[in-house]
Amino acid sequence: MKLPYLSAVLSCLLFGLSLAVADDPKPSASAHITNQTRVEIIRAFTSELVYLRTTFPMGQRGLLLKNGTISPNAAELQPIIALYGPAAKPGDQAILSAVLFKGDRIHFEINGGPVKKKKWYQHIMIAGAGGDVPIAPGDSTDNPHGSFVDVEFDHYIPDLTPQQLKDLLRPVFDFNSKSVLEAYLETVPPKVKEAIQHHHVLVGMNREMVIYAKGRAPRKTREKDPDSDEDYEEWIYGEPPEDVDFVRFVDDTVVRVETMKVTGEKIVRTEKEVDLPSQPKVAKGDESGGRPPGAPSLRRPGEAADPSVPTSAPTGPVAPMPPPSPPPNSPAPQ
Repeated sequence: MKLPYLSAVLSCLLFGLSLAVADDPKPSASAHITNQTRVEIIRAFTSELVYLRTTFPMGQRGLLLKNGTISPNAAELQPIIALYGPAAKPGDQAILSAVLFKGDRIHFEINGGPVKKKKWYQHIMIAGAGGDVPIAPGDSTDNPHGSFVDVEFDHYIPDLTPQQLKDLLRPVFDFNSKSVLEAYLETVPPKVKEAIQHHHVLVGMNREMVIYAKGRAPRKTREKDPDSDEDYEEWIYGEPPEDVDFVRFVDDTVVRVETMKVTGEKIVRTEKEVDLPSQPKVAKGDESGGRPPGAPSLRRPGEAADPSVPTSAPTGPVAPMPPPSPPPNSPAPQ
């Protein structure tokens, strides 16, 4: 009597184990990706519209995603963005233009990738005495709006479903949002998200957050603080007889919010209400007012700059040009 009972218990355990394995969302650790799965992934992702959850750098260096961690991280991305600028920012919409399989990683290109692709006719050459000449000039230069992310695995690409791959890509891509606002709200802290949804400005927000919360300011002013001698910009929302908000920025951060109520009450907030992680910024130039880093130049690679040539336009008054001298043998003016 005991053997049938043990056999039935063992069968139930094996059946439950098989169900658990079938429901496991993680890719198999032993199976390599098959050709059929490659085709399914290419069909599912190519030309897919997504919203971005992180900043992509401009240039031929993209992002690497492994075990849910993005590299380069925010600190390492700062000098890259300062030098080359961003190809796309959190909340931006992008199109997945290419999916490639490379050894132990899957390569996803957005907005055409970092390098412009050649047209079919740009590969045609005409042979002549001077050598081969293309019928159309090539344009394989940097694409300012394109970038890529590589999803790296251990040793090889496992066999996984498109949905499992979407879950792995969640740190960089949002496949579920229906609008730019929904996608952007998923990238900010909960306190900022709640403030934006209620159209409220917090001290410590950046310009992009204020635009999502209040829209673009109808009026802007630039002033200098007489106490600190610091330049600031003020965005003004609303007009009497309604509440008027004065949002003051120093650089990219809100440092003061003043609200004039209809009742005549004035509310001023200057203490920081939200702490944001440092975001990569594009350098606007050095303190001397010269050229920004990485700016185009007509000098050859390795050629030193001529010290006699100014790097910036003169700021002082321009001397008037002398009148042109009369041509030789011309009659004297009467």
